[in-house]
Amino acid sequence: MNGPENMEEKIAVLAGAAKYDASCASSGSGGQRDGSFGMNVPAGVCHSWTEDGRCVSLLKVLFSNVCRFDCAYCVNRASADVVRASFTVRELVDLTGEFYRRNYIEGLFLSSGIFADPDVVMEKLIETARTLRTEAGYGGYIHLKIIPGAGEKLIREAGLWADRLSANIELPTDKSLQALAPQKSGRVILGAMADFSALSAQYEEDRRQVKFLPQGRSAAPSFAPAGQSTQLVVGASGEDDRQIVNLSSALYRKFSLRRVYYSAYSPVVPSGGLPDPRLPESADPAPGQRGASQRLLTREHRLYQADWLLRFYHFSAAEILDKSPNLDPHLDPKTVWALNHLDWFPMEINSVSYEELLRVPGLGARTARRIVESRRSRSLSFDSLRRIGAVLKRARYFITLNGAFIDRPDDPKRIRRLLSDQDGAGLQLPLFEF
Repeated sequence: MNGPENMEEKIAVLAGAAKYDASCASSGSGGQRDGSFGMNVPAGVCHSWTEDGRCVSLLKVLFSNVCRFDCAYCVNRASADVVRASFTVRELVDLTGEFYRRNYIEGLFLSSGIFADPDVVMEKLIETARTLRTEAGYGGYIHLKIIPGAGEKLIREAGLWADRLSANIELPTDKSLQALAPQKSGRVILGAMADFSALSAQYEEDRRQVKFLPQGRSAAPSFAPAGQSTQLVVGASGEDDRQIVNLSSALYRKFSLRRVYYSAYSPVVPSGGLPDPRLPESADPAPGQRGASQRLLTREHRLYQADWLLRFYHFSAAEILDKSPNLDPHLDPKTVWALNHLDWFPMEINSVSYEELLRVPGLGARTARRIVESRRSRSLSFDSLRRIGAVLKRARYFITLNGAFIDRPDDPKRIRRLLSDQDGAGLQLPLFEF
């Protein structure tokens, strides 16, 4: 196929090629409606969320969608019949600066296809970040992808210019990588994560030991202060949820990752062609089979909820999936755990510990903290609990206040029926209050 003829087309190609990376949540669209209030942002601008809940806009693009690798699940794989394009470093620096000055974006998310040796590709990403910092005077957020196989020296330099780095593990097992992404190696990807973890610890120790400059600034450089993340593709291979959650738990524990992102597999079918035969049939819903796609999106959602339990609710992977190898598609994993452990309930809200409060469906970590703070000065009632932020629709079956019930946890089948989101409405509930 012929490449794009102008910069606008190039942006569209390389922004579209980047959209399957789950580290950003939604894509922008170009143009402005006549007579309407507000403005849509250009192609490549997407939204991401910080740990404190703020929404930020990022320019999310690939340096190039030319790729030597032939990963079955990837729209940019070598055998795919797609339009190919590449930026130059100067084009990306100018584009980022222009979007930033127009307040379209607050940061840059930059990855790339493997168009050459991994070190060469990584050097291009680093050169872009370095030029933005040193020549363009850009001080905004930068997230760079670690290219599998890039050396430790390059990872070190990338971390000096970028706020966050990420090495995508993509699939949960080496067996799946060998089948669907034969040019990738789990050992190499995990090695990059380990290099980052060691470098981060080294720089943090250096910063603790050096003298501070005026205004409290450290004389030692910071290294990717926003940490590292990774992505797992869900549904392109046959692993169950237990394998995925166990892997995520191990990655958090071993490499101190900030986030594991989960991306529901989106079928990549050539125009007029057939899906890649390496993909399992269950991962290949034909166009129009919305039920299959919805199942994958629901599974992705449940994995994010399980991930939240790992990171903020002090659950272990074994607790989350102690009865089944897969997460319940109709009920959040915290409620499933509660129904499987009714001997823990009901809990007396005015006396149980913070750790125990985290186990109650309908009480998020923020609500649990507020409960602990509030009951220092007064005994809580159901009305005050509701004002604090508890979701009593779920919590009512699992709590008492001064011995009083709203509803008793005496029939798990009935509770399950009442709390099930089989109609899909439950997917809109916030992740942090389940």
